[in-house]
Amino acid sequence: MNHLRAAGSSLVLDARGTGVPVIVHWGADLGALGPAALGALADSQVPAVTASSPDVPVRATVLPLAADGWSGRSGLAGWRPTRPDDGAARRPAPRPVRTTADGDSLQVLLVDPAAGLEVVVRLTLHAQGVLESRTDVANTGTTPYALDRVTSTLPVPARATELLDLSGRWAGERRPQRAPLRDGLWERETRHGRPGHDAPFATVVGTPGFAFRTGEVWAVHHAWSGDTSVRVERLASGHVVVGAGELWGSGDVVLAPGETYSSPRTLAGWSDDGLDGLSERFHAWVRDRPGRAARPRPVTLNTWEAVYFEHDLDRLRALADAAARVGVERFVLDDGWFRGRRDDRRGLGDWTVDDGVWPDGLHPLVQHVTGLGMEFGLWVEPEMVNADSDVARRHPDWVLRATPGRDPLPWRHQQVLDLANPDAYAHVRDAVVALLEEYPIGYLKWDQNRDVLDAPSRPQVLATRRLMDELRARFPGLEIESCSSGGGKVDLDVLDRTDRVWASDTNDALERQAVQRWTGLLVPPELVGSHVGDARSHTTGRTHDLSLRLVTAVFGHSGIEADLTRMTGGDLEAVTRWVRFVQEVRPLVATGTTVRADTDDDCWVHGLVAPDAREAIFAVVTRAASAAAVPAPLLLPGLDPGTTYRVERVDLAGAPLVVGDAPPSWWEAGSVELPGAVLAEVGLPLPPLAPEQGVLLRATRV
Repeated sequence: MNHLRAAGSSLVLDARGTGVPVIVHWGADLGALGPAALGALADSQVPAVTASSPDVPVRATVLPLAADGWSGRSGLAGWRPTRPDDGAARRPAPRPVRTTADGDSLQVLLVDPAAGLEVVVRLTLHAQGVLESRTDVANTGTTPYALDRVTSTLPVPARATELLDLSGRWAGERRPQRAPLRDGLWERETRHGRPGHDAPFATVVGTPGFAFRTGEVWAVHHAWSGDTSVRVERLASGHVVVGAGELWGSGDVVLAPGETYSSPRTLAGWSDDGLDGLSERFHAWVRDRPGRAARPRPVTLNTWEAVYFEHDLDRLRALADAAARVGVERFVLDDGWFRGRRDDRRGLGDWTVDDGVWPDGLHPLVQHVTGLGMEFGLWVEPEMVNADSDVARRHPDWVLRATPGRDPLPWRHQQVLDLANPDAYAHVRDAVVALLEEYPIGYLKWDQNRDVLDAPSRPQVLATRRLMDELRARFPGLEIESCSSGGGKVDLDVLDRTDRVWASDTNDALERQAVQRWTGLLVPPELVGSHVGDARSHTTGRTHDLSLRLVTAVFGHSGIEADLTRMTGGDLEAVTRWVRFVQEVRPLVATGTTVRADTDDDCWVHGLVAPDAREAIFAVVTRAASAAAVPAPLLLPGLDPGTTYRVERVDLAGAPLVVGDAPPSWWEAGSVELPGAVLAEVGLPLPPLAPEQGVLLRATRV
């Protein structure tokens, strides 16, 4: 018997006997159970043998197999191409050899001599309560073995009867969808060669009616930047399991004799405090990862929506001047700087500065930017190539193709550059290294604007990871942003190598509220880029007050995408105040606990509470006109119940628009002092706010 405990969670593994080990419990901490109590627990959970079923109890093991009576999706499947009729290879039945414990980890070794396979399942319960599962499969036979499926599988109690995961589209990523859990298989497959804008992101099952602040929930996330399958399965026997693994085509992964496949991580979490409890665990885990940039996140200006491809030194200098005046700390030159790149139809792959636009290279702009005290960053898209480029004309064989001689369909006028090809890899690496050596570039906005549909994505993902690792090792301190036509590559694998994600290509503040709300389910806010866009959104055409745009961009790695050179004096003063406020509260953004009140969709309330609960900031966002004449009271969750707080409205760009004549007294006064228990349970009356307004509140301990 093995028992892992961390952060209020427990995992109990029964590795006795000759069967594949069983996870007896994953959920609430069971306390310090001795060997006798653990054995009694495991014995008590052995299910009955029912009519018309195997003559022994069927259990959800760490590697579910048909050989053990499992009628659902197996955790391992494959075959030997040289022996396609080998039944042992097609239906492997590895048996346990030993289970070992090492601190917070368990390792289960399983062997199937008939199939010629050795399997190792590793389970780690991290200090933050995040459970990590990985599986290694070794080919111990004498002929190649083709893997069809390797899935990490975890059991969930029968009381979890509701399912939530995410979907979406370009500029509208991570939208929740919810359904009752029924008998059968709920499976989400992503076939983009990247997670995609419609990625499930987090798959959550929970007790009926679970919400942000209430309910018991279990969640899985597949930490992988390629094709993925995530499933929830409920059998007629009552077993419920969640699982995840890579998604392959037949023959995509073939192990040579002696070769081992190592799966990506499946990350899982449990909480009895609703979705916010899950976020607290995952945020703490992500923040604790090695290599995380420790310094405050610099306020960033990105040039894309200000100039697009119209690169002009004088215009960009003026934009840099305006950025420096409002307090921007990092200036990022987006797409359009390299040879022939006047639109999105040409130039990708030719990573040298366009001397027709930049006769002196980027030096005049870089020197101007750094002379103003700002860091300089640059946009790149190393994994892609345009047909209209020198590199594609010279090396057409570097284009990733499933079938030789047949070009894949173009996507945004581009193709995938096969980074698994050593020559293509060296070309890209050397070009990026040359840029980083010539210019003081401390930040790369790393884009990927095309799906990888035309060949297996795994080699491309592994090559991209290797390229990022090589660049970061060669240039310590280099920061990388994961952008993939916005939010197409947001996962906890890419965050091992990057310092933030671009959650969406939309800077529409109302759309951003939804994107950031659900990206924050797993990713802490300081790693999610959030920019103030122009008044009229470039992606939706919708117009928003500056106040909503500023409030939205506080809760993330804050930046600006708007053209500051066209802003009026009053708006520039507001942006300057906002930058100062962002700099003041960014330690709170980088360490705070994310809280989200359970409200209707007309009005959202979310915030960040300091680890010691001494201070907090909250956003109140009216997404639509209230259905009630008098809005529901404003509840501020997460504060210390016994502490009195001063809650004050922070109007960065003028007061929000109120529909009515007499707002509540505390609103008119601008502040109020009340205990945290009152703020969370009784709340504060709100005035009727107009739709699409943002209110920023700050709570400080009295």
